[in-house]
Amino acid sequence: MTDTVHDRTTTGAPVKSWKVITAASVGNAFEWYDISVYAYFSVYISVAFFPSESHAVSVMLALGTFALSFFIRPVGAIVLGSFADRSGRKPALTLTIWLMFLGTLMIVLMPPAHVIGLAAPLLILLARLIQGFAAGGEFGSATSLMVEHLPERRGFAASWQFTSQAMSTILASVIGVALTTNLSQEQLETWGFRLPFIVGLLVGPVGLYIRRHVPESPEFTAVQAEKPKETAAIGGILRHHKLAVVLAIGAIAVSTCLNYFITYVPTYAVDNLGMTSSAGFWATLVSGGVLLLFTPIAGYFCDKVGRLTFMIPAAVAVMGLTWVLFTWVVAVNALSVLIVVVAIFSILKAAYYGPLASVMGDIFPTEVRGTGLSLGYNVGVAIFGGLTPLVAAWLIGITGDAKAPAYWVLLAGALSVSAILVVWKKLGVR
Repeated sequence: MTDTVHDRTTTGAPVKSWKVITAASVGNAFEWYDISVYAYFSVYISVAFFPSESHAVSVMLALGTFALSFFIRPVGAIVLGSFADRSGRKPALTLTIWLMFLGTLMIVLMPPAHVIGLAAPLLILLARLIQGFAAGGEFGSATSLMVEHLPERRGFAASWQFTSQAMSTILASVIGVALTTNLSQEQLETWGFRLPFIVGLLVGPVGLYIRRHVPESPEFTAVQAEKPKETAAIGGILRHHKLAVVLAIGAIAVSTCLNYFITYVPTYAVDNLGMTSSAGFWATLVSGGVLLLFTPIAGYFCDKVGRLTFMIPAAVAVMGLTWVLFTWVVAVNALSVLIVVVAIFSILKAAYYGPLASVMGDIFPTEVRGTGLSLGYNVGVAIFGGLTPLVAAWLIGITGDAKAPAYWVLLAGALSVSAILVVWKKLGVR
């Protein structure tokens, strides 16, 4: 990573590239850490906050809350994305991290259902909605800040959006392995599941401090001086950039689907493969390591050889291998095979993920980039992210086939290939 970026602040001082990337990535890391631990510990969260005579119903309620929180993300995208395009990337990023901190704090302090009754699941839902609203504005603002500070290395810079997700996955998985190995089932269900959320709270103050010391995007400042702020309104996006929003949704489908399936792996391993609680966490830990290594590599080389050169083959490979890999893991039913399958998916996801954020950024002009990116990303994540664990559980339930989640991954892959081809042919993005 270079020491400085070519853009400068309004005072003429050079900006350290690592400061820009860290400031933009820390909130995304916080968001994905919280998403990961909620999905990983949904089996235990369901007991504390969603009690039912049926274990399967409890888990479905917990995963349903996980899914519902994603459908407020487009609202956050519109509100916070427009705020970022009107008032600046920095104020929007500061607000999102405060809101994510509040939602996580509510989960940490929430009494269980046997103490406060129906208020428990309702307040957990509220906490997840607050986090979802905040996350709705995070991706667009953070990605805009990076690609606008580092225009000549936008593929590498924006790849850290997803590399930070890998870091969060590793941390959440390490904590998951430690807790499921050292705590009893009763301890996990009563208080142990709160510990990873407490760890997540520590990120908030650190993120706020880092973001305070990074300047506003020079590209955003220049555009705002030349063009009226009304162009950043959601009406402008829907009038003039509808195709770009649809393409952004399609582009992110397969990577988001894979990402959220991997967060569902601990529950999948326990409920459908009969493995121990720690088995799925080992698989997700390997996934985090693979993504941490390969995502920035893909981001680095895509700036040299072309971003779609990485993305199209990766998406096609996902479609070609999904059914084979699911069949293998179900037939053999061994932790080693589960880990290999997750690692293969993670390598393909890294090749697609690395260039993705910068490609999505190039779909939109600067004056509406925050709003457009946030809206396209979060609608895609709501459909192919928040629904993935729930759809996976539902498909298994109605078919009785542990391979059934493959159908959902195949659909997402087909949509992404179609969207990327249109981006290439119609918009000329390479």
